[in-house]
Amino acid sequence: MASTAETVATFPQARIRSHAGGLPVEVFLIAQLGHGAGDRMFADAAARQRAHPDFIDELDEPSAKLAGTDFDQGDATALYTFAVGPQGHPFHRHAGHRVFTAVTGSGGALLRFSTASDAQIAADPRSFLDALHHIRLPPDSLFTVRFGDGAWHQFVAPRPGSRHPVFFALSCHTDELGGPLPASERARVLRGEANLASLTELLPEPVRMLLENQPPDATAIPTVTLAFDAAPGSTRQRLCAGVRGPLGRLRGAISGWRRSSGFIAGRVARVAALAEPPPRSLLRGELTRDFHHQDTFVLSVRGQGFHGLRASQVLADVLDGFLQHRPAGVSALMELRNLLVRPLRLRISPLGCPVSSLLSPQRDHLFLDRFPVLAQQIGDGDRHAQVVLGADDRHLVFRSCVGVEIVSGDRIDISLGTRVRCSNVFGHAYLALIDRVHHTYVAPAMLRAAVEKAAERSEVLIANDGLFA
Repeated sequence: MASTAETVATFPQARIRSHAGGLPVEVFLIAQLGHGAGDRMFADAAARQRAHPDFIDELDEPSAKLAGTDFDQGDATALYTFAVGPQGHPFHRHAGHRVFTAVTGSGGALLRFSTASDAQIAADPRSFLDALHHIRLPPDSLFTVRFGDGAWHQFVAPRPGSRHPVFFALSCHTDELGGPLPASERARVLRGEANLASLTELLPEPVRMLLENQPPDATAIPTVTLAFDAAPGSTRQRLCAGVRGPLGRLRGAISGWRRSSGFIAGRVARVAALAEPPPRSLLRGELTRDFHHQDTFVLSVRGQGFHGLRASQVLADVLDGFLQHRPAGVSALMELRNLLVRPLRLRISPLGCPVSSLLSPQRDHLFLDRFPVLAQQIGDGDRHAQVVLGADDRHLVFRSCVGVEIVSGDRIDISLGTRVRCSNVFGHAYLALIDRVHHTYVAPAMLRAAVEKAAERSEVLIANDGLFA
């Protein structure tokens, strides 16, 4: 087929008119990335996708649902990631409208589309081939695609045997209920159980057999090639591709060797230090004489709709948070502390000292039949709950009080207080050594981490967008 190259000042684009009169297929090339960046990005993003709790690997298109629908709030959209490896994936289609943005691997990508309708295919399977179009994309490039329901598509490497991934994409389903969904899949969408594979329909058998037995001549298929920097087919373009390919394999391999990680830095909860325990705190009745250290920290959670919330359940979630969500810095300090005091036959624990007795084997006094405590109290119609933790060691005795108070319909206060009485000279020296780091870091960090974990576990806090004060 004849080929021409047109120079454009804006985003290179391709538009395929629907063979059946529906919406067109639109592809826009957005940016050219650095040499080898596509393979590296694919390796990093694919590793993170595999670690996602909603990851599935079906139909040669590994994917993860990042965000689902919320029909109660009028939101029918869903957000997915998906990857297409060097082997490509089979022809398929979806019932609804699709928009996705992706980065090609360092070998580029071939997008294949057919917009033949069901009626046209039923009358003659070759109508699928009549409506077939190709779009070629360059290596290491950012692009976006939009097409309507019913558009058959297949994404593969431009050259057979390529070792480069095709692309990694972020896909927006603008209406998860859009298009002619089967009744069973519609019900699945409404239950929030749909995924990329369940929303996918493979080719009818007559068309699949036609493609298998009489593969079309690629040179006869209408093809649009999009590119940056150099005209498609030019010597410069071939030289560039010759550099990007090896660099992509190298950078992709390096990314595969190292651990893929990410970080989340959010608004830090403000923990307030009190001069003494709150008036109703059980800590006031502990170690009433000759205690040598006392502190209390309070964190307020604010939001809407806390009416009817049970303080005892929030407290249970906070205690679970101490067990399950330990700050890395506190854990490291405890490991060092345990190593140093082991020869002295002192108590050791992986938990920060104020709540270390949560791992006690004693079962004489349990809060909610789960947590070992020394004392507990639930009052005000379960709007106030607290427990006392602690232990007696060779060098000191400590008691801690963890409390939850539902102050109002939009505020909950969670507190952690500690009292310590030294038993000997070594206890005084030990307390003097740890006092500053305990007061400025250990106790506030433990309380913050536990409350953050409790907020994740509590459907009420999540549903009502609880915010740390």
